[in-house]
Amino acid sequence: MRMVAVVLGGGVGQRLGAGMPKQLLTLGGRTLVERCVAAFETAPGIDEILVVMARGYTGQVEALLGDRYPKVTGVIEGGQARPDSVRAALAAIAARADGADCGVLLHDAARPLVDQRIIADCVAALRVHDAAGVAVPASDTMVVTGHGVMQSMPRRETLHRCQTPQCFRLSVISRAHELAAADPGFSPTDDCGVVMRYLPDVPVHIVPGSERNIKVTYPQDLAVAEALLMAELSSAPPA
Repeated sequence: MRMVAVVLGGGVGQRLGAGMPKQLLTLGGRTLVERCVAAFETAPGIDEILVVMARGYTGQVEALLGDRYPKVTGVIEGGQARPDSVRAALAAIAARADGADCGVLLHDAARPLVDQRIIADCVAALRVHDAAGVAVPASDTMVVTGHGVMQSMPRRETLHRCQTPQCFRLSVISRAHELAAADPGFSPTDDCGVVMRYLPDVPVHIVPGSERNIKVTYPQDLAVAEALLMAELSSAPPA
C-alpha cells in the first residue's frame, strides 16, 4: 500500500509570537518544516510527501526545499483552520490516487524531531489497521476541571498524550472528515478524534511516541528542542 506523509504547516503560530509561521523558524540551522520533510524523505516506508503551508508561504517553502527531496510531490495552501488544511491535503491525495486507497500519515510541522522508529511503526500499523495515532503515557496525574474547580480525576494509567503522526487509510479519514464537515457543532483539532467521533466502529490503535517528539508551540519549546538536538549531536559517534 502506498504511504503518503502530509506535513501540516498551515497555521501561523500566533502563540509563539514570532511574526511568521513557526514552521519557518530554524532549529539547528534548518527550518522546522524542512526537518520534518527530511525525516520522511529518509524513511524507507514513505513513498510520497505532501506539504501544506499557510497562505502566502507556499512559494517560499518550494524554494526552501528545492529539488533535494524527491519524495515531495507538492506544496499546497492550507485552510483557515487545521481541519481545512487536512481536507485540502486529503483532496489532493485522492485526486492523484485514481480511486486507489493508500495510507496517510498526518504530521504537524511543529514537531521537527520525529524519529525514524516512530515513522516505521506508523507505516507498520497502517499495514494492519485502518487508524492509528502516536501517543505517550501521561506521567502526571490529570484532573478534569470546571469553573476553576477540580471535578474528577481519571485513572492515570488510562491516559495518554497525543502526538503526530496520526495515521489512516485514505478512505477512512476522508469519510470521517466528510461527516465532520457536515456537523456545524463540531470544531475538531485532532484527526484521531474525528475518527473516534464519526466512525466509532473503527478502532484507533496506539503507536508508542517519544518525549523527544515535542511540539513547538511556545518560545520555551524551541529552546527545549534545541537542547534535545544538541544532546543528540554531542552523543553521536564520530563519522
